[in-house]
Amino acid sequence: MSDRPWWQTGVIYQIYPRSFADSDGDGTGDLRGVISRLDYLNDGTPRSLGVDAIWLSPFFPSPGFDFGYDISDYCAVDPLFGTLADFDLLVTEAHRRGIRIILDLVLNHTSHLHPWFVQSRSSMANPKRDWYLWQDPKGKSGAPNNWQSVFGGRAWQWDPSTRQYYYHKFLTQQPDLNWRNGRVRRAMMNVFRFWLDRGADGFRLDVVDGYFKDALLRDNPPAPGIRGYERQKHIFDADQPELIDAYREIRALLDTYGARMAVGEVMGNAKQAARFCGPGLLPLAFNFEFTRQSWSPAAFQNAVLRYERLLPEGGLPCYVLSNHDNSRHASRYGGQAPEARAKVAAAMLLTLRGTPFLYQGEEIGMRDGRIRRLEIQDPLGKKYWPPNAGRDPCRTPIPWTAGPGAGFTSGNPWLPLNPDYREINVQTEREDPDSVLEFYRKLIWLRKKSPALQSGGYRPLLSHPDRALVYLREAGKQTMLVGLNFFEQPIQLTLEESLSPGRWKKILSSCNSQSDLHGGAGKTVLNLQPNEAAIWTTDYTEKSGLHGK
Repeated sequence: MSDRPWWQTGVIYQIYPRSFADSDGDGTGDLRGVISRLDYLNDGTPRSLGVDAIWLSPFFPSPGFDFGYDISDYCAVDPLFGTLADFDLLVTEAHRRGIRIILDLVLNHTSHLHPWFVQSRSSMANPKRDWYLWQDPKGKSGAPNNWQSVFGGRAWQWDPSTRQYYYHKFLTQQPDLNWRNGRVRRAMMNVFRFWLDRGADGFRLDVVDGYFKDALLRDNPPAPGIRGYERQKHIFDADQPELIDAYREIRALLDTYGARMAVGEVMGNAKQAARFCGPGLLPLAFNFEFTRQSWSPAAFQNAVLRYERLLPEGGLPCYVLSNHDNSRHASRYGGQAPEARAKVAAAMLLTLRGTPFLYQGEEIGMRDGRIRRLEIQDPLGKKYWPPNAGRDPCRTPIPWTAGPGAGFTSGNPWLPLNPDYREINVQTEREDPDSVLEFYRKLIWLRKKSPALQSGGYRPLLSHPDRALVYLREAGKQTMLVGLNFFEQPIQLTLEESLSPGRWKKILSSCNSQSDLHGGAGKTVLNLQPNEAAIWTTDYTEKSGLHGK
């Protein structure tokens, strides 16, 4: 289909291992649970979801203060999730099915229980002292500057044993590494090598714009915001010039292993994400604008056009609707028709230019769970409840069946199951041809067969999309037209470009409607039913396979 690298054409599926599948009944998902569900993800036939790669959130040893994002050993598997042998088996079984493996590397900081930090804080003379960011007290507050933690409060923690502060962008149990230290940087490159040698195909890089901080530790300027971290412009605690050289080193290392990739979590804006990806730098960087805006076709189109302008030549968009840190989009955008809107969102994500990332459960229209105060486990939720319940609601276990434990576990799940799991689950939706899951499956397999959707150009057909998005994806002789009605009323649109009549065949609709596309007489008219996502093509034949079935 394409000579492009797999990560430019494939669909990538995020797995939060704790909540995916539990193989041993302890209530927590694990690597053998992931292995047990690989056929669901892709068994090589259109009966499966059809994803091309899975990104696994951290499964490394960790004390769990931030649920695995505080790593105490980069080159092992936490017993909670299994063993290195389980990981090796996962790689073998996934690769046998054509599924690549992407690991989540947290290289900005470690756990405070990592042996490196234990040594670093043991003495100012310890050889690893400079592996972290230590500073003497300064001014009336004592803290070296005004930097704030993402999780609230000052980002400097006093250590009475050595009478200095250390810096932590997140929890106090997550001290930041000093990437200006060459030994730290070499240690990080060795972490890449360890997992590449075991068969990893790529990496998601956590907080990738935070590796370097201002060498002079200057104060951040103020910004309008609700709480500490948001009330600063992050000029000096992230996005430093030295990042570019580090990205080049990472990319060069990946290239020595062949078709390997990395995608960066850039906490800044789309402009920063675009600057960090492209030839010689990070292969991909997430654009999170879709997680931060209203359900508006104009807002989505503006975000896409803005990012297309920002990307360097050879850069590729990377959009996401949900993940383990954000409310699920079926809850965020659902309104009165969550299933229908979930299909519209899916059609948008999977037909735009770039690499789409799915988050486990979004393919069944899964919504945020309900977490009572006493059940909250996320440190953010514990600190900011009730206005903010933290990230637990988007991390609840996947419901595989309507039976006991939702098919996720035979024990007590680590977070409560969603109350609607008997209606919204994989088994039920696989048996319903009109379900959200079946629409995702059809979309993904259609994308696999379509050069236009995999690597074609993007051209919007409405300059002021107040009710719908309509755009073309074009590659060679194939053109796809995507029409997305965002609202509950049928609409008729006169497109701003006259399309040749008689060439169009509708190959997929989210509601099996009689929507139509008419060209001729110098204009093209498109009719869409309420909350409909529909796709037409110009090269349909009965043998082409372009029918989404």
